[in-house]
Amino acid sequence: VQLQASGGGLVQPGGSLRLSCAASGFAFRNDDMNWCRQAPGKGPEWVASIDSATYRTYYLDSVKGRFTISRDNSRRTLYLQMNSLKPEDTAVYYCHVFWKIRDYWGQGTKVTVSS
Repeated sequence: VQLQASGGGLVQPGGSLRLSCAASGFAFRNDDMNWCRQAPGKGPEWVASIDSATYRTYYLDSVKGRFTISRDNSRRTLYLQMNSLKPEDTAVYYCHVFWKIRDYWGQGTKVTVSS
């Protein structure tokens, strides 16, 4: 299983970024997918999930209305559209899948929100 996240960078408060996660080594279309993040000096935090069958989405309260998780099964890619970014969104963002009783994490992409 490989999860390759990209799209991070430095953005000003109020700005937007779109993260992508290219997946390989498992079915993808049959698997619920997640985004998580880890801010400097803090533990990991779940951010958003998308159901594989219904495409229903779930969000951390602090990102609701600002972030949108989506997936393209034909491209085997997971996305996180992040709008109205705040300094507290600064973190390394990881895509995650729980597959065959194991957790898999990508290498992460760094997002810095600062003026």
